[in-house]
Amino acid sequence: MTAPRPDGVRIGAVVLPEHPWPQAREIWRELEQVGLHHAWSFDHHSWRTLHDSPWYDSLSVLSAAAAVTERIGLGTMVSTPNFRHPAVVAKQVMTLDQVSNGRFVFGIGAGAPGGDAGLLGGRDLTPGERADRFAEFVGLSDELLRNRTTTYRGAYFSAVAARMVPGCVQLPRVPFAIAAAGPRGMRLAARHGQWWVTIGDAGRPGERPEEEAWDVLARQVARLEEVCEETGRDFSEIGRLVNVSRIVDFPYSSPERFVDIVGRCQDLGFTDVVVNHPRPNGVFSGNRPDFLRATSAALSAFSR
Repeated sequence: MTAPRPDGVRIGAVVLPEHPWPQAREIWRELEQVGLHHAWSFDHHSWRTLHDSPWYDSLSVLSAAAAVTERIGLGTMVSTPNFRHPAVVAKQVMTLDQVSNGRFVFGIGAGAPGGDAGLLGGRDLTPGERADRFAEFVGLSDELLRNRTTTYRGAYFSAVAARMVPGCVQLPRVPFAIAAAGPRGMRLAARHGQWWVTIGDAGRPGERPEEEAWDVLARQVARLEEVCEETGRDFSEIGRLVNVSRIVDFPYSSPERFVDIVGRCQDLGFTDVVVNHPRPNGVFSGNRPDFLRATSAALSAFSR
């Protein structure tokens, strides 16, 4: 999936991997039929208030979605080293890129403490250690997906003659969408990413008053631009994606509201806007007709 053109905003959706496949199949197909540019899935072993509810493996769901769609881009939002090993997930990513015929984006993040972080029984990592592990995860993933054979030994991960045959459809590898809130993560995005991803205040997603949340986004975009200048990365070449469902409440309560939100994102310098697909109740609850009307209005207003 190629990076966005500078003269428009790409609109996408996030679908939680919670639906039985007959229902999920229709959701993914509908998102393509509506005309959305991309669709994503949370990649967690379980998630927050939904940890005792049905929750499927996102990579398996995305592979199935790839088989029943033809155009829409697909990606993880986001995979982390909390329970994914680079050598294993790289093979899955390569396979997804093949199944989707080059429509897959590997969304990756450092992983928060709690939840998935304790799944495999390891010790709790400090923020600095999580950042070190993430840097190694991104670097090794880059090597694995570019090369047919990779051997590596690091502080957190090892790979011995890991083979990626036939390799990715997209060359030199699938695009990376790297979630980052601070300068160190943004440097990884500038070095390895085709997209940078934000949910605003990662420590308090969706909790800030709306105007404060917009200020956070403005500061993050400015910081990314500074990091790109420092590292020699052309700021215009990196996609900038925001999940507005983690920024404001009820983003698609009306077409006018969603169009206004996308416009504000565009003014801040974002190239891609995603919104969570409506759930019947609880987190990300919403109305499907409202979602369809709002996203259709934004596609008409901002796609070029």
